[in-house]
Amino acid sequence: MALVPVFVVWLLVCSSSPVTSYPDGRVSEVCGSMVPHHGHHPQSKVIHNISVDKTVFNPGDKIKVTLSGSRFSGFFVQARNANNLDGDAVGSFSLIDPEVSQLLTCGGVPDSAVSQTNKRRKEQVEFYWIAPSAGPQHIQFLATIVEKYSIYWVKIPGPIISQSGFPLVSSKPQTPVPPALPSASFLTEGISSSGCGINKFCVRSPTSCDPRRELHCFFLSFRREDDSMLIEMSGAVKGYLSFALSHDQWMGDDDVYLCVINGQTVEISPAYNRGRTHPEVASPDILHDMAWRIENGILQCSFRRHLRIPDDKERFPLDASYYIFLADGDAEDGHIHRHQRQPLITSKMYNVTGSNEDVGGSRSPLLIKFHGAVMFVAWMTTVSIGVLVARFFKPVWPTFTLCGEKIWFQVHRILMVTTVLLTVLAFALPFLYRGHWSTRAGYHPYLGCVVLALAILQPIMAVFRPPPGSERRPLFNWAHWGTGTFARIVAVAAIFLGMDLQALDLPDPWDTYTMVGFVLWHVSIDIMLEVHSFLQQKGIEKMLEDEVEILNPSIAKDEGHTFKKIVLTVYICGNFAFLITFLAAINQL
Repeated sequence: MALVPVFVVWLLVCSSSPVTSYPDGRVSEVCGSMVPHHGHHPQSKVIHNISVDKTVFNPGDKIKVTLSGSRFSGFFVQARNANNLDGDAVGSFSLIDPEVSQLLTCGGVPDSAVSQTNKRRKEQVEFYWIAPSAGPQHIQFLATIVEKYSIYWVKIPGPIISQSGFPLVSSKPQTPVPPALPSASFLTEGISSSGCGINKFCVRSPTSCDPRRELHCFFLSFRREDDSMLIEMSGAVKGYLSFALSHDQWMGDDDVYLCVINGQTVEISPAYNRGRTHPEVASPDILHDMAWRIENGILQCSFRRHLRIPDDKERFPLDASYYIFLADGDAEDGHIHRHQRQPLITSKMYNVTGSNEDVGGSRSPLLIKFHGAVMFVAWMTTVSIGVLVARFFKPVWPTFTLCGEKIWFQVHRILMVTTVLLTVLAFALPFLYRGHWSTRAGYHPYLGCVVLALAILQPIMAVFRPPPGSERRPLFNWAHWGTGTFARIVAVAAIFLGMDLQALDLPDPWDTYTMVGFVLWHVSIDIMLEVHSFLQQKGIEKMLEDEVEILNPSIAKDEGHTFKKIVLTVYICGNFAFLITFLAAINQL
């Protein structure tokens, strides 16, 4: 059965890929502080202005608020009691242009804040503030403005407006300028693996690599010094390098540390992951002796922190056991993007203050490895051999039986039932790992559902197949062949897409070349056997073998069967060669 259509489906499926984006302006989690989790120091010189069209209000009045100034991409505005600027938001807002701004809920009060809907640069935005029925005497507007990720202003003070009957207040109390953040120095000496397993705990990939000599070495080390820990990171990255301490092998509720390239400098800061989202960057004031260097595309960072930080629940004590993550990705203006490949994760929990060990990790979870391996065995090995046996070996074993059935049919049935069982098992493994449907796997899981449905449909059709000679038998044969062919095409397309997923990101372009090689291998064997069968049917070989058949009529037929047996043997050996290569690559992840 030819697999030429596989290439067409594969190209069509691979030509489209889902785009993951993050919503803008949904910043309700910073309602109280109004400080974006960017990990940078806010600007002190105010260059934006907040204006209102009224300075006196009555309950229910609508006051037009205008935010203007140098071009900005993001904003966050609230109205608060002028005598308690650290209190909750007061009143509510209504929109003038819903394409530019959106309403948020702060402190349990609906529509009590307004922010941007997109990152398009703007110089002015307008909206209405609606005075509450029972509010404070004086109201002041506060705004946080973001020009870009690393440049922003926090709580820019706006005008103070007063309820009717109360004296006007013209002063604009300024928010205090936050203290300067600690700066990082240049790392004079490169990080090396010297001392790993002896006086420091190391995580590295590939195993035993040295970041001083190998460009593609991802390295993390912990060295205890009294009540503090010296931490070093190194890796070939374009944007950022980070590690996290986690109580499980899932991203979320983790103590994170970032080393981010921002222009001509590198920013080192702690962060916290509350889920599968961007980490919330915190002030780096808990870190000491921060240093960095970039050379030949290698980013290296080092810093110290105390083993325990009692007043910070997001900073885990270092004298406990955790899974260790090591991740990298792109960054723009100091803003990190979602990593494009699975983080390196240790296989078990480690206490970095305990015995000094030298460990590696995997970028692919064990269950996902099994998923890929089992699916490859099912749809690249058992089903392929089963199809060839049914298609070309009926005349080779016409009389041999096994358990009351012809041997070719029994071999075909055993291989196909095995394929169905392996498919069901492999389909369940990602759900056992994630516990839910993956929203970031693109088209791969959808194609997997189609493959599973078709795989289960095939044996059900076979159970109700009409007997040989029935007028409905040709209809079954075409339906059985068509369903099986379509299932194999979809399975190959799903495998192509699955190889590039983060959870099983095989090395490019090796994975693609291997799969294309396998498909070409199967197509060539298929074509070879089709041509051989065609020549036999048309009698072209018989014309060349007449003299032989005069002596022994069975010799020509036996030679044809021998050729098929040799081809099948070579094909099985080739299949297992591809299978071993693929499984070896998965095992290295």
